[in-house]
Amino acid sequence: MPFDRTPKGLVPRKRTPKQVLSEVKEKDVKFIDLQFMDVPGRTQHVSITSTMLEEETFKEGVAKLDGSSIKGFAEIYESDMLLMPDPSSYALIPWGDERFPTGRMICDIQWGFGKGRFSRDPRYIAQKAEDRMKAAGFTDSYWGPEIEFFVFDSVTWDVHNPFSTGYKISSVESAVESRGTNFPIRWKEGYYPVPPQDTLQDYRSEVAYLLEQNFGVVNDAHHHEVATAGQCEIDMYRDSLVPMADSCLSYRFVIKNIAARRGMIASIMPKPIFGDNASGMHVSSSLWKGTKNAFYDSGDSYAELSQIGRYYVGGLLSHSRALTAITNPTTNSYRRLVPGYEAPVYIAWSKANRSANVRIPVYHKGASEEKRKRAEFRTPDPSANPYLAFAAIAAAGLDGIKKKLDPGNPVNEDIYKLTPEKRRSLGVKELPGSLLESIESLKSDSSFLNGIFSEDMIETIIDLGMTSYKQVSARPHPYEFYLYFDI
Repeated sequence: MPFDRTPKGLVPRKRTPKQVLSEVKEKDVKFIDLQFMDVPGRTQHVSITSTMLEEETFKEGVAKLDGSSIKGFAEIYESDMLLMPDPSSYALIPWGDERFPTGRMICDIQWGFGKGRFSRDPRYIAQKAEDRMKAAGFTDSYWGPEIEFFVFDSVTWDVHNPFSTGYKISSVESAVESRGTNFPIRWKEGYYPVPPQDTLQDYRSEVAYLLEQNFGVVNDAHHHEVATAGQCEIDMYRDSLVPMADSCLSYRFVIKNIAARRGMIASIMPKPIFGDNASGMHVSSSLWKGTKNAFYDSGDSYAELSQIGRYYVGGLLSHSRALTAITNPTTNSYRRLVPGYEAPVYIAWSKANRSANVRIPVYHKGASEEKRKRAEFRTPDPSANPYLAFAAIAAAGLDGIKKKLDPGNPVNEDIYKLTPEKRRSLGVKELPGSLLESIESLKSDSSFLNGIFSEDMIETIIDLGMTSYKQVSARPHPYEFYLYFDI
């Protein structure tokens, strides 16, 4: 896919409907996969034959969506919906049966019968967040999530038998298996080992290559992550909000399919392994006015962060607890948010301090740093719906700018090692310790989302979260047998 170089970086060129139709014909594409994301963040799809794709399809949509069957969407009495393909998201899927070449497009969701946009379409909410940023006087925003994930050789589980439950993970890299010809990776020592200890070098290279060549997702690096047993990170180059959320959808699609084709399984579940690091999704963002990064100020001696940038950080800190209901939306998310595994537990900001949940990276200094200046929100994990997560982070930051929320003094110490008294004296608060706590935080602090998230969307997020929490909390945990069976 060709790219354009802009003052802010490298971005894929946009396609028009005519260009998509031309490419479909030229490459003899047989099917078009229409993809979208539901509220919890799972990618859904329906495939149509390429003969059904016309220029009018991009205006009229595809009437193939029963919204009542999609989690978080519509009731059974209002289920007719349209898929509106976005030509700029077209990509040729590089795997599958060669007899049936298939293209992919990401879709917006509309109500049927001419009722307009669907308020709970995550992509629509992300688009509204972009509109809000422009209304606040910013021409662009740039986003760079660092998505971590695991690739295992196999995973099995049994949760439906009321008399037995459990799971088993297998990985040739595991510190406890020591099988085959590979050298195991010890707990917390998975950061940057070379092959053959890093068995996933070629897998990550294939993913990165296909993301860029077929899906227009620019990558700047990939590497093994800290945990044992196949933890990976492939970094995407920054892009504006909605295209980056689209890239996250593509990222998940590619990592899972390439793992499956190699006889493995990829998962973005935050904390699959006890006793080792979990997978996070640190989200960097910046706001721009034309060619100027609004977060950069060469006169700031601490982190070259502007006053606008500080207010943005103030918004992230002020709403951190409520944000977790969206950026950390699973019960498993809170197995990650515990001390000792590099995940942020405390609400604070700093430069170059990975124990704070908002970090201002300072790898460089001076004018060359302007294009890189950003706020890194370290709380999210990859189970979050990227459209909703980015929109919520933007809403919190813009609320900080609007209300001129002072982030307070930065914390330049390892917060994990501070006493509770010292943390209180520094004004450091804690993130929620459970999904239930995060939902209660969102209930009491959701007004900053108004105008981007509809009221029914906030209610849906709360309802889905409560359902997950109740389902997990109602079931006996295997470790409870170890703790309590002899009582």
